[in-house]
Amino acid sequence: MRRRVHQWCSEKLFVALSGTNKNLSICASYPMLVHSALQSELADCRVRCERSLHPPAYLPSFSRPWPLFLDRTAMAEQQPFYLLLGNLMSPDNNVRKQSEETYDNIPGQTKITFLLQAIRDVSVAEEVRQMAAVLLRRLLSSSFDEIYPSLPPDMQTAIKTELLLGIQSEDLPNIRKKVCDIAAELSRNLIDDDGNNQWPEVLKFLFDSVNSQNVGLRESALHIFWNFPGIFGNQQQHYLEVIKRMLVQCMQDQDNPPIKTLAARAAASFVLSNETNTALLKHFSDLLPGILQAVNESCYQGDDSVLKSLVEIADTAPKYLRPNLEATLQLSLKLCADTNLTNMQRQLALEVIVTLSETAAAMLRKHNNIVAQSVPQMLAMMVDLEEDEEWAMADELEDDDFDSNAVAGESALDRIACGLGGKIVLPMIKQHIMQMLQNPDWKYRHAGLMALSAIGEGCHQQMEAILNEIVSFVLLFCQDPHPRVRYAACNAIGQMATDFAPTFQKKFHDKVISSLLQTMEDQTNPRVQAHAAAALINFTEDCPKALLIPYLDNLVQHLHVIMVAKLQELIQKGTKLVLEQVVTSIASVADTAEEKFVPYYDLFMPSLKHIVENAVQKELRLLRGKTIECISLIGLAVGKEKFMPDASAVMQLLLKTQTDFNDLEDDDPQISYMISAWARMCKILGKEFQQYLPVVMGPLMKTASIKPEVALLDTQDMENMCEDDGWEFVNLGDQQSFGIKTAGLEEKATACQMLVCYAKELKEGFVEYTEQVVKLMVPLLKFYFHDDILPSAAMKCPIRRMEPLVLIESMPLLLECARVRGPEYLTQMWHFMCDALIKAIGTEPDSDVLSEIMHSFAKCIELMGDGCLNNEHFEELGGILKGKLEEHFKNQELRQAKRQDEDYDEQVEETLQDEDENDVYILTKVSDILHSVFSSYKEKVLPWFEQLLQLIVNLICPHRPWADRQWGLCIFDDVVEHCSPSSFKYAEYFLRPMLQSLCDTSPEVRQAAAYGVGVMAQFGGDNYRPFCTEAIPLLVGVIQAADSKAKENVNATENCISAVGKVMKFRPECANVTEILPHWLSWLPLNEDKEEAVHTFNFLCDLIESNNPIVLGPENSNLPKIFSIIADGVVNESIKREDGCSKRLANVIRQVQTSGGLWTQCVSTLTEAQQKALQDLLSTA
Repeated sequence: MRRRVHQWCSEKLFVALSGTNKNLSICASYPMLVHSALQSELADCRVRCERSLHPPAYLPSFSRPWPLFLDRTAMAEQQPFYLLLGNLMSPDNNVRKQSEETYDNIPGQTKITFLLQAIRDVSVAEEVRQMAAVLLRRLLSSSFDEIYPSLPPDMQTAIKTELLLGIQSEDLPNIRKKVCDIAAELSRNLIDDDGNNQWPEVLKFLFDSVNSQNVGLRESALHIFWNFPGIFGNQQQHYLEVIKRMLVQCMQDQDNPPIKTLAARAAASFVLSNETNTALLKHFSDLLPGILQAVNESCYQGDDSVLKSLVEIADTAPKYLRPNLEATLQLSLKLCADTNLTNMQRQLALEVIVTLSETAAAMLRKHNNIVAQSVPQMLAMMVDLEEDEEWAMADELEDDDFDSNAVAGESALDRIACGLGGKIVLPMIKQHIMQMLQNPDWKYRHAGLMALSAIGEGCHQQMEAILNEIVSFVLLFCQDPHPRVRYAACNAIGQMATDFAPTFQKKFHDKVISSLLQTMEDQTNPRVQAHAAAALINFTEDCPKALLIPYLDNLVQHLHVIMVAKLQELIQKGTKLVLEQVVTSIASVADTAEEKFVPYYDLFMPSLKHIVENAVQKELRLLRGKTIECISLIGLAVGKEKFMPDASAVMQLLLKTQTDFNDLEDDDPQISYMISAWARMCKILGKEFQQYLPVVMGPLMKTASIKPEVALLDTQDMENMCEDDGWEFVNLGDQQSFGIKTAGLEEKATACQMLVCYAKELKEGFVEYTEQVVKLMVPLLKFYFHDDILPSAAMKCPIRRMEPLVLIESMPLLLECARVRGPEYLTQMWHFMCDALIKAIGTEPDSDVLSEIMHSFAKCIELMGDGCLNNEHFEELGGILKGKLEEHFKNQELRQAKRQDEDYDEQVEETLQDEDENDVYILTKVSDILHSVFSSYKEKVLPWFEQLLQLIVNLICPHRPWADRQWGLCIFDDVVEHCSPSSFKYAEYFLRPMLQSLCDTSPEVRQAAAYGVGVMAQFGGDNYRPFCTEAIPLLVGVIQAADSKAKENVNATENCISAVGKVMKFRPECANVTEILPHWLSWLPLNEDKEEAVHTFNFLCDLIESNNPIVLGPENSNLPKIFSIIADGVVNESIKREDGCSKRLANVIRQVQTSGGLWTQCVSTLTEAQQKALQDLLSTA
């Protein structure tokens, strides 16, 4: 299948291009993106069109396909099409929209005919011909499969011939370039599944043209090759030397700089399209000096296209740069430092170095000298600030200017610190920052503080060691004479409060709270005031409650005074910036303080309600939204009892806003605040909230149903479209990029979270909405992308990080809600979910999201039980799990190979260990799914399991990493627990490794093995008896080891204790119970593993209730010890009210109570906490 766009909205292309109207009609069969793609290229076309083209009195009808070569009558009918092309560029929205609709309705074959004729008609205005060329390229890109194959063969041949002739005969460079784009697009689509280029004439044309004396033809050949470097298809290897000679020859053309530049771009494009072909990259490595030379020369000719290609190589194929890395870095550093170049060129040069720090950190670390030289360049960019006398009084915060040097330098510093690590970067930058902070020029002090903010994440470990020194120094600048330096100090405090939480809060709470409150009193500089409040929000969000409580009075007093003052300013002057931040600060303090905020509730609530009631103007939307958030957070903090007197009034305010919801603009910030506030009200009111669902759910579902606008574009279109606000792109290679418009996605994610909240809080009360929510959520598991888009690219798209974890969590919750409707309804809902969940497990590229999908799927199976999966499900699931296990082993091999790489160092090892942890986490989820299947289907699922058997056996081999062995044993534990006695047929694979693992050096492996022995005894059957006997001395040895109760060993030890108990209880013939029982009693209680603690207490109850003389001791002498064990179990929450054994243990205590002397003897040995624990047990059980 060819790549196509799923949904196009107000993007670029069809490319009518004009105006600012975004309410464009979109035709399903011929999607168009109007007014962005060629906006820059055709900016002056519209003016000329307005002079020469007028809207026709009628819109022509195009219905029948015309022959490629038009007769005289057809030529006459071509004229209205020219008018149509002109009208597509009209500044009149109505004319343009009507023209788009007309164009949409022209059959594809007819479009091709008209467009080709328009391109080659030299009597037509150049801008109209350009429009026709762009439209034809887009038609081939987006609708090739629908149109081209159905064309008659002679017409297909004529199109190809016409394009090549057009390139050769065209005099206008811009038209010739656009015809080359069409040829490249057609070539891309004519490579068949076997790699054959079904247009061999274009290859001959390339060879002939590149050797031509005609510079225009040489440019054309290079342009086509740059646009589609895969044009040789499966013949590429055969022509490799020819391709190389062609590129080298053109890059050495001293007489024609444009040829050199285009050849360098084509070489880079070829490298990028072969990024995984190591041999080819090595073979073409000697082209890199020529590319670097072209980068240098083209930059000083005002062309940064080759530099952009170098950035792409650094991102996608960094190892291609290795042989000439020093030269690449030196060139980048030189260009970055040259203030004669444009800001964009300097930033692009810096981007080469920064990108390499992310994609080839180990390689770059070998050139620390150049990295060290790049740091002052980043800092110098950060000093590039403009004086602005109005800055401190600004009441509207503008978005960061990402094209500015200051923002680019700060971003580069952040990224290079994260990429190379603090061990490399902090020593390079620390002295520079200290010098900047002592500079009399405020810009340097500002930049130094912002640099500290930027490097916190990447230099976390190293900065934490000197945090005391840093914080003391930064706090001084809260009193700096310049407001923008004070602002930067607040920024640094806020960022460190996040990066180093909660250590930062624990160490510096006194100093930081005092400084921020003092800075918040800066009435003459509202911008600084607001940022101090923002820093306080960061601080309190991660501040432990106990630390904040002593400061509550002081915090509340300051916040209330400022809120009242700023509320007056809002009424008198209309200023709101500080009030917006203070309201959020109040919310954050309340959220952390929880019930301790109750005494201050009445101080704030009247003013907050007043703001919501009266801040109805458009410019106050954000303030109103934040205030709604604040009210709901305070209500949640103080609890239902305190909030209830105001609950009705607050609900009415929210309901009024909700009633006006449809009148809110799509970008109204109140929407997301409202949605979150409703969910908090649901948590506060509980079941009482159900009555509001009919009002809430409509707008919530509308927001949750927002569909992302996506596009698959070639590089030229993407570059024109980058200016369009809200679009993000991922490079897919082959001169194609995937774009997504992120506007609205945050609101969509919030809405999905709220739906989950309602399902969780209301349970069966939410049942009326489960069906529509399931129908919304399940499709979100699928990619929003075209099938051909690589998962690796999909992972980078923001949509993948939007709501997947939320919707995954919702699946079992929605099933729980649906239970009240009966088994048939529940089964139908599960069938709707199941296919999507299984497919998502097989296709999800993001390991974080994948693990949650797998976890959710396992929970759903446990909830639905036996029969929830059919044969097709089992077949697909088996294949997927097998693939995950095979991928696990393959990834381990790849990591071992990386350890042999010449760039391997300790930082690389850290990265590899992180990758290993991710892989192991996925392995745990494979185990979760198998556990749910085994527990639901029991032994009848074993034939299906056998396809995975050998892979699981491989996990427990002695040479495997401990995590593999742990989880392999856990899977066999489940086989024994749920599939016995049939499980014994696999004993040859796991029994001996399991017994040997009881003495493993890894406590996690010991724990899994000990659990396995316990379930053998409990569920395994007679066949396991000899192995239970053999395991006892091994288990006792682990328990009695000197360090058995050490923190890292305690869970394994407790599982061993539990296993010994299970053998004595279920297989007493396998152990010397009389000898072991006194020891076992001395090992109790289990405090860490709560699940196994329940087993041990139940067995203890069995022994006591049967008056076991060994346990009770002579004349009940062991009862004080037993009382101590029970009390410790309650204190450590190993015994819970809902556990059946709690009643049994309480009965034991009550029986002893009737014997006065014995009771006194037992209680007298207990601590006060233990005695209270027993009283709690008696009162609740």
